[in-house]
Amino acid sequence: MRWDALFNDMEAQFAEGDRLSMEAEISERARVDAAGLCLADRLRGSLGTIVKVHLVSGAFLEGTLTFAGADAFVLNDKRHQVLIPHGAVSRYAGLGRFSVGEPSAVRSRIGLSNALRALARDRSELTVTLRGADLQDSGVSGVIDKVGRDYIDLAALRPGEARRAPQVGQVSTIPFSALASVRSPFRSEV
Repeated sequence: MRWDALFNDMEAQFAEGDRLSMEAEISERARVDAAGLCLADRLRGSLGTIVKVHLVSGAFLEGTLTFAGADAFVLNDKRHQVLIPHGAVSRYAGLGRFSVGEPSAVRSRIGLSNALRALARDRSELTVTLRGADLQDSGVSGVIDKVGRDYIDLAALRPGEARRAPQVGQVSTIPFSALASVRSPFRSEV
């Protein structure tokens, strides 16, 4: 009888050791997996949710997260769609706990420059806010004339005016690194 108890006790100890070893391995794998995640994956895991974004300038934006790209994302509020470079954000509030990798190799390469080129092609009226802008600064309104590798040329216009040479007040060259947000009027078909 004592031998049965001894063997049962040893079997329980081995089983507990195996369980602890497996839990440690699972924890280690989870840490390794988390280390391989990027911000875009984390943002994709929260698509469709309302997120509050604090910009490095001190301003904050709140809206529904509708797109998460390699280096920028889009928030929709009631009146605008706002393209925000990842580098312009100091923190996010409201992200879920999940991360979702991008299954499409093509979509994973869509970034800020691609979005800006589409806006330039469409001659969309925009308001660009710069990172160092005062919190009261409403930004520069205009149309993107050109998108370079790491900059845009923005033709400043008064809201509602078409992009015609006489209406252009000034063309500003803005490095991507200076962009805090690019806001466009909400269009549901976008």
